[in-house]
Amino acid sequence: MSRLVDPVVTARHPVRLAALSLGQVVSWGILYYALIVAAPAVADDTGWSLVAVTAAFSGGLVVSAVSGVVVGRLLDERGPRIVMTVGALTGTAGLVVVALAPDPLVFAAGWVVCGVAQSSVLYQAAFTVITRRHGDRRHTPLTVVTLAGGLASTVFAPVTALLLGVLDWRGTFVVLAGVLAVTTVPLHWFSLERSWAHLPRAHDDAPSHTLVGVIRTRRFWFLEVAMIVLTVSLLSATLAAVPLFTEKGLTFESAALGLGLIGAGQLIGRLLFLVRPHRAPAWALVASVAALAAAALATLALVPGPAWLLITIGVVAGAVRGAYTLVQASAVADRWGTRNYGAINGAFAAPITIAAALTPAIGPAVAAGVGSFSGMVALMAGAAVVAVVTARFS
Repeated sequence: MSRLVDPVVTARHPVRLAALSLGQVVSWGILYYALIVAAPAVADDTGWSLVAVTAAFSGGLVVSAVSGVVVGRLLDERGPRIVMTVGALTGTAGLVVVALAPDPLVFAAGWVVCGVAQSSVLYQAAFTVITRRHGDRRHTPLTVVTLAGGLASTVFAPVTALLLGVLDWRGTFVVLAGVLAVTTVPLHWFSLERSWAHLPRAHDDAPSHTLVGVIRTRRFWFLEVAMIVLTVSLLSATLAAVPLFTEKGLTFESAALGLGLIGAGQLIGRLLFLVRPHRAPAWALVASVAALAAAALATLALVPGPAWLLITIGVVAGAVRGAYTLVQASAVADRWGTRNYGAINGAFAAPITIAAALTPAIGPAVAAGVGSFSGMVALMAGAAVVAVVTARFS
């Protein structure tokens, strides 16, 4: 059956995609990467331990995962304009609380508020918008949005460092809160759909999958396990690139360069995602990324050098990590369609987000247990093999 498409909505898609992408750069840069850069300055100025500072941030990420289940349902039912605009305002308020915090408890409370905002404005919300807006043509817009998100650290890590050079950390977060408000609030309000009612629905003749129905299937849980294992293995290994490379004899400067190039590798992986076979079974995409992750991490663990070869392998691992982000974004829609995507993807992404929040601690803990970062990365390669197997049943 043919369906009418609103020509105004269609014509505005490129503008809306650009606005959503810019919102991702700013939101990721301020609500995520800024604290990673500023954490040592916060600890030095306040006397709070660095562990306490980063634990507060990780707690916010866990809150983001849990609240994402509710946000996904709201995005399906209410549309993105109000949800994401309120999310941006909530993030602004949370950052002000962080900046004014007199003690670690209030500081942690500020990141809890920011966690609610993260669930409303970062990737999971953006993926819902793209999937509902573009349907079967979602893959290129998803790539564009994740490429923009990948630039967030490139833009805001030096901006945050620059602000810390002229202000204290409290002033820095106040300024960043203002930047978040004056950019993302109008972007979301003026570029996002008020509701989904006027948009054409893809696959109207396809069965409508509900959240309750999907989470009762074995397929959902095999997919969940595969993605959690992939998250832990890829992030634990790549986030520990600096100690891994220095353990293998690289200087700190070279190891830091390697970590930066791993980030650049993510962009390459997201671009390569566009040329994947489009008719392959949904499970094959997850299994392929898991197999590539296992191979890259095993090579990274076993190769002793030289520096250029280790960094090259790291870039390959980064590319796999970049492709994995888009595999996760597409996994729900590829299997259960675009209806109720926000609710289903919110439940699907919550455990994955919690796992991602824990990976900065998992890598060093496993390395301490096995005696080396090389051993830890080798174990993560083995875990990725498990993801290959579970992906086959997803």
